[in-house]
Amino acid sequence: MQFSSTYLTVADIMASFGIKPRYITSLDSATVALQSLGNYLKGKEFSQGGFAPPLKATTAEAISYLPTKLSQSLSTLAGWMNAASTKTLDEVRSEIMSRWVISQYPRRKYPAAMIGSTNGAAVHLGAALDMPWLPQTLLVCLQHSVDPDDPKQALAWGKEQAQRLLDHNPDLKIYQMHDPNQDRVKVPHVGYFRLKRTRLGEAYKQFLIENLAPSATLFLIESQNTWLATQVSDRHFFQFGGKGGLTPEEYFQDSEKITNFLRQNGSSHQRWEPPTPDGCFPESEWGFDPELREDVEAFARDHQFRVRRIVLNYPQDLSPFVAELYRWWYQQHGISNNRLMVESFVYLQPWWAVHLGLVPFWSVFNDQTSAERLSNYLDSTAPYDEIYLTLFSNGMRSLGIASIEQWRNILAKARHKGQFLGVNEETYPNDLASFVRHYIELKQFEQRYPLPEPLALDQLDTFLARMGDQFSVRWEESSITSAVS
Repeated sequence: MQFSSTYLTVADIMASFGIKPRYITSLDSATVALQSLGNYLKGKEFSQGGFAPPLKATTAEAISYLPTKLSQSLSTLAGWMNAASTKTLDEVRSEIMSRWVISQYPRRKYPAAMIGSTNGAAVHLGAALDMPWLPQTLLVCLQHSVDPDDPKQALAWGKEQAQRLLDHNPDLKIYQMHDPNQDRVKVPHVGYFRLKRTRLGEAYKQFLIENLAPSATLFLIESQNTWLATQVSDRHFFQFGGKGGLTPEEYFQDSEKITNFLRQNGSSHQRWEPPTPDGCFPESEWGFDPELREDVEAFARDHQFRVRRIVLNYPQDLSPFVAELYRWWYQQHGISNNRLMVESFVYLQPWWAVHLGLVPFWSVFNDQTSAERLSNYLDSTAPYDEIYLTLFSNGMRSLGIASIEQWRNILAKARHKGQFLGVNEETYPNDLASFVRHYIELKQFEQRYPLPEPLALDQLDTFLARMGDQFSVRWEESSITSAVS
């Protein structure tokens, strides 16, 4: 382990050796994506998704039948325990977080690296091309107590906390997110602060300099999706609602649908009255803050790296491309490419996907938009013989959730076999055991393959030329490319 000459604290050293700072949330899209890809590049599985201690199938099955109120209470408790105390805010440092990020990857020469938006499909892209991913966004959850249906109260509480954090981190922006729809079981006691870095920082730069091959490529993953938000200060934004079954506008409307939802969930409110939005800003969880791009390009120019932008309008836009890339990759190695594994939110298993010869397709969530986009992909590609589908259980019948019947219709598109993976159809979405059951069931697959040689970057270019503009993904050369070449 090499360190720069800069003075390091005990927290820096612990993070450098893989000890996660206590304020970084474990069960999060970015954290899970990072750790699952890191394990893949080490040649290791991501055991049970990293969520829980080992569970036997019988124990998992018993947990899945807990009464709804009890399962929701356990989800609330788990969220609160996974959140940090506000006392830890003064410990948060962007460089400490970055040192922990880079500790997840083996030290060796890589042909490329990804930087930017969180994206489950990008995990599989990194696995296929043998390249790490450095996230722009990480989540810090804080313990608190607010009325879930009073977003103004949540913002008032968050102002002081956000400013404390920003005072120590000039290279971060805070996107505070409050979603009483999809995160309803947690937001009464957990405040969500997504931290987006605006500069690479010393740790990321040192990692890239030491571990990239000469003239390597930096892929900027730029998810362009935005959300209505309130700008609290120059670097603090408050986002009401989150990507899923409702549009940003619906969260701000007085509708019968929302009134009925609140009544069904025992709320004293008939509508949500969030702070007035100032405009559209990068979506807190998946969106890319473009301020980082300029710093990446300056760094690449200084070190003769190439920069290529992967531009998405919607996070799931990358999934069809990656699925087709895997079919092509598998075909080169004589591996069957007619078995699809649909992953849901944080249920990411890149090592098992490749080891079992399963084509990965990542869906953002368990909502209708994710289901429709998956269905559209299946209607546009050569049919799969087998489809295996996981479903994230968030403990809520939130507005916009896709019904189990909709997911069954997707499975029916398989030519020979369509099967849920780790899903209890009777208790979904209150099936807490799905966190580990999808892993248990994956391990029961018998057909295994040795991990194939990763794709080279020129093979990626060959595939891109072959597929043309078939996908809703733009591959753009940075303005610095001509200067570097």
